[in-house]
Amino acid sequence: MKKKCFYILFLILVQSSFAQSNLVWKGYFSYTEIKDLSEDATTVFAASENALFSKNTSTSSIKTTNTIDGLSGETISALYHSNTVNKTLIGYENGLMIVINEADGTMLNVVDIINKQLPANIKKINHFMEKDGIVYVSCDFGIVQFNLTTLLFGDTYFIGDSGKETSVKQTAVYNGFIYAATETGIRSADFSNKNLIDYKQWAVISPGSWSSIETFGTALIAINSAGLVQKYASNAFSTVATLGQAAQDMRAKSNYLLVTTASKVLVYNQQMILVLQINNSQIPDVVPSFSCATVLNDVVYIGTQENGLFSTALASGTVFENDTPSGPSRNNIFALQTTTTFLWAVYGGYLGSYNPYGYNGTGPNSYGISKFSDAGWLNIPYSKVFGAKSISRITINPNNEKQVYASSFFSGLVKIEDDIPTFLYNQTNSGLESISFLGPNYIDVRINGAAFDKSGNLWLNNSLIEKGLKVLKTNGQWQSFSLNSILDKSIDASMGRLIIDKNDTKWWCTNTDGLIAYNESINKFKKINFGPDKGNLPTTNVRAIAVDNRNQLWIGTTKGLRVLSNIGDFLTEDQMTTSSIIILEDNLAQELLYEQFITDIVVDGANNKWIGTADSGVFLVSANGQETKYHFTTKNSPLPSNLINDIDINSATGEVFIATDKGMISFKGVSTAASADLSNVYVYPNPVRPEFDGTVKITGLLNKANVKITDIEGNLVYETISEGGTIEWDTTAFGKYKVASGVYMIFISAQDGIETKVKKVMIIR
Repeated sequence: MKKKCFYILFLILVQSSFAQSNLVWKGYFSYTEIKDLSEDATTVFAASENALFSKNTSTSSIKTTNTIDGLSGETISALYHSNTVNKTLIGYENGLMIVINEADGTMLNVVDIINKQLPANIKKINHFMEKDGIVYVSCDFGIVQFNLTTLLFGDTYFIGDSGKETSVKQTAVYNGFIYAATETGIRSADFSNKNLIDYKQWAVISPGSWSSIETFGTALIAINSAGLVQKYASNAFSTVATLGQAAQDMRAKSNYLLVTTASKVLVYNQQMILVLQINNSQIPDVVPSFSCATVLNDVVYIGTQENGLFSTALASGTVFENDTPSGPSRNNIFALQTTTTFLWAVYGGYLGSYNPYGYNGTGPNSYGISKFSDAGWLNIPYSKVFGAKSISRITINPNNEKQVYASSFFSGLVKIEDDIPTFLYNQTNSGLESISFLGPNYIDVRINGAAFDKSGNLWLNNSLIEKGLKVLKTNGQWQSFSLNSILDKSIDASMGRLIIDKNDTKWWCTNTDGLIAYNESINKFKKINFGPDKGNLPTTNVRAIAVDNRNQLWIGTTKGLRVLSNIGDFLTEDQMTTSSIIILEDNLAQELLYEQFITDIVVDGANNKWIGTADSGVFLVSANGQETKYHFTTKNSPLPSNLINDIDINSATGEVFIATDKGMISFKGVSTAASADLSNVYVYPNPVRPEFDGTVKITGLLNKANVKITDIEGNLVYETISEGGTIEWDTTAFGKYKVASGVYMIFISAQDGIETKVKKVMIIR
């Protein structure tokens, strides 16, 4: 582990490269959960959960903006585009506000609301209303002024009873007064009053809870929590329409008033005559839940809670177009698996206690499956997976990449062939079993970790039953193995990730008995558990396992990291024992990742370990764990969250995919799997231009290839031995000074010296 000065320097460098160049990062975000809409003369702006996109109605081009571009990974709650200054304001649930200058794309993070001495749960930004160069920001505590010229906050209005905080949903200016729809009534004050910070200046003109208020032509319209649309006249509100359900949104645009509920969009003209009603049942193939709507150039744009953005002509409202950018169906990717050509993702899942019912507060979840390839995203809906819920793992057949299995932690195992789900294995048609302790009529088949062995058999674990280890053989037959001999109580054990090592030993995680292993060649179960005489794990709860290039087994638990020095110990030792990795930091011996909840461990082509955590982001440590090469968090990288669900690596490109609960991004790593020969050696960038501030990558190497770099006269400036398929050169002469402009020769030879390759790279200073 590097010393603190290294961390400071690294964070500065990463933050700088993050802000100035996104070449090493890529975002794979979902844009289906629309939080708010806005528009200018030609463009519709849409805010999804933690990203933006816009559609130019003249060119139909779509632009996306996410954490790779500088947005926060926090949840967006409000959006507003100001035509007067060509800036877009984004409000977040935590009170953060980001201002985007659309002229040059620069972003300003405004943290004044976050820094207010108020409870964190009442800082949510609900709405923006612009008047005379000032934006009135409606929040869960009151109203804040924001100056669009100075980009500074002004006064804060606490307008609740006796000056208390009250949740303001929306504001409007009408006939010289400012009105606020709050959870404690509609409150108003003289807009010209210079003392609006005094709560006594605000009068309650209509009691109750109100969700919306808007100036519409010569009228003031409001909606209460009961779904009654009311018009203000003669100092009182009267009902003009009944929605039948709560309003999600109301806004006045282009001489129309748009009212959105979960199931319909109502468009009124200035006489409050309904000119168009759009029901969610009219949308083809889905029945979405609406969140908001706006109109631009006689086209209605409708945001939904899970299905993205739709548009339809105002004149008819019958033909719908989906305007959502390509992406996964959700941001919260629970697990993924990638090959050299595509990536599969599933959405889980279960809580940390392996409970599928409480995951996302809705479980068992019904979210389907996604696949990413050069053709874009393919989203397989829940309706196509035979009712399989809480899909927690994806397993690709290494001998046939068109055959994929999805583990459901509630319903069994889904077989997918040529991107089409074809069969659901469950308790009725396979060796899989439902939990039984809740009675014979309760069906709950919890399949999780799965892996193929060298013979093409699929091994998997089946939680909370006696015969919890299963194998689907290549001939279609099932075999089950009792775990009573190795687990303290089989029906209490929930099981996680499963891997198979080169000796064909199966290793899998449990929450009650540590790490379990089985090898059918000797027909033995063994386990590594908590306690110095049982394996030296820091807890019984194991979550991540990986075998590295030196046959070491890395084990991630909810309380730290352990390493088994040799996987062969399973065959030779009665009790396998792990050890922690001790590092020096500030000359003090410390345990690497002490007490960290580790969610995943992945080994790259150079034997480095990518380690995901539940609340501290991602660590990249060296092969032996003694050096932390990177530590990515939301503060120094585009990570949208520090909760890491899963990590996988494209072995051909070195691209590291990181799935979090708020979106997936990738880091263009430098460690690729070793090649079989030197026929595809590639050097990039080439040439190296003056403005480039990075390293030269030489990829397509054999493992342990010797790489020498010389100037044109044969003077050696760099030499190394590759681990994996890629090495980096910082364009210095052995780290001492930057080499001069010129052509540099790269001599590559295999470890045995039989195969060689020569490449060139040009340096321009």
